[in-house]
Amino acid sequence: MELKVKRLHISSGGPLISVLNSEDARRLDLRALDRIKLKKGRKEIVTIIDITHDSYIKKGEIGLFEDVIDVFDVKDKEMVTAEHQPSPNSLKYIKKKLDGEKLTKHEIDEIIKDIVANRLTEIEMSYFAAGAYTRGFTLYEAAYLTEAIVASGKQLDLDAYPVLDKHSIGGVPGNRTTPIVVSIIAAAGFTIPKTSTRSITSVSGTADTVEVLAPVSHKIEKIKEIIKKTNACMVWGGALELASADDKIIKIERPLSLDPEGFLLASILAKKAAVKATHVLIDIPIGKGTKIEHIKKAKKLERKFEQLGKLLGMNTRVIITNGEQPIGNGIGPALEARDVLMVLLNKGPKDLRDKSLYMAGILLKMAGVKDGKKRAVEILESGQAYKKLQEIIKAQGGNPNIKPEEIKIGKFKYIYRTKNQGRVEYIDNKLLTRVAKLAGAPEEKGTGIYLNVHLKDKVKKNDILFTLYSENQSKLKYAVKEITDKIIIVNSKIIG
Repeated sequence: MELKVKRLHISSGGPLISVLNSEDARRLDLRALDRIKLKKGRKEIVTIIDITHDSYIKKGEIGLFEDVIDVFDVKDKEMVTAEHQPSPNSLKYIKKKLDGEKLTKHEIDEIIKDIVANRLTEIEMSYFAAGAYTRGFTLYEAAYLTEAIVASGKQLDLDAYPVLDKHSIGGVPGNRTTPIVVSIIAAAGFTIPKTSTRSITSVSGTADTVEVLAPVSHKIEKIKEIIKKTNACMVWGGALELASADDKIIKIERPLSLDPEGFLLASILAKKAAVKATHVLIDIPIGKGTKIEHIKKAKKLERKFEQLGKLLGMNTRVIITNGEQPIGNGIGPALEARDVLMVLLNKGPKDLRDKSLYMAGILLKMAGVKDGKKRAVEILESGQAYKKLQEIIKAQGGNPNIKPEEIKIGKFKYIYRTKNQGRVEYIDNKLLTRVAKLAGAPEEKGTGIYLNVHLKDKVKKNDILFTLYSENQSKLKYAVKEITDKIIIVNSKIIG
């Protein structure tokens, strides 16, 4: 069928979509979400169909989203040939996973190729995420998925060995160890190219926090230049297309906060493989309110990370840490950035400092340093780590001389005080996260929570437990309504 192009001036940002008049759709025996192949000369493209019953798209026309116009390179009112196109085989493979069957390397490769090429709708990709969430992946399926994700994007080829990297699976507010660890490792003379995602379910991802200090979106050639100057980088992986399929899958997981184990393993190690990491440290925080609440599950995940790392040729070490309360005082991009600078200036929260030194020490030992922890302490206390962070910030286009107190935080605030004296017995990680996100984090970088207490701290009546900051007064009021007496429990019976 010959159809006239009508440019729609809208973009899906993902799947390639065209719109047909209902009569033309009936003549082609097409239904919504079916595929259609468009041809013009030697050029052809397959799009997903939407159908309209009004006169905006007239009979004999086909409306094309901007994504299709860009890829297909056609102009408004040009004629194209349209014909029915069968659904991709990857849909059969997604159904196979939903049925609980194992997928082959070829089948996973096909699914990832179609995701990257925007041949699948968000609904169809959601089924893949749902299949992984409910049915799980074998170790080999996770390896196939990791390799497919790496192959789907670009890779960062560095003339260096070893290449170190670290990752926390998240679930703990604050816990912004990465900028501190990276600064220590790079100051020790080792290469550590850190790519990070933005927040998925947390108040702030590493990329969100680092962006307070310096731009995190850079092209690969710029990244290589930054690493050559400083031994390190701290950038947003999504801008690099190092694992483009992974970024699309993360987008699908976000609405229901899905984080299937197979995707978790593949997502983390794919990003490490994409930067050619040789030595990787994985942090699994456990405790009530974290992603992994029980030691048994953490141990199981530890074995899988180490086995998968071995299959992929990486020296992978896993640590299981206490995640039953936030790490540091700041929760939210700007407040976490303040904590990072304070630690590097040897003034910051002790728990964040201690955990960062612990992780940096292990990485240094993995790289061959005899007493890694001692060396990490020397680098931090001498100011070398702070100087290195300044170099990284400058190389990435930020202000290397910014002081902690110069980082702006939200001008609207709510102070939460204890109603009785006692000892802090429980801190609700999930509720703290929910409240901070409702107040506007991480999109509004000055929004967040400054925590004044940690577990086992003694408090008096009317002491400040935390301060909630926001850049928006309406959002602050909305967030405050979610605060309950269970957000931080102070047990007065412990103190006589």
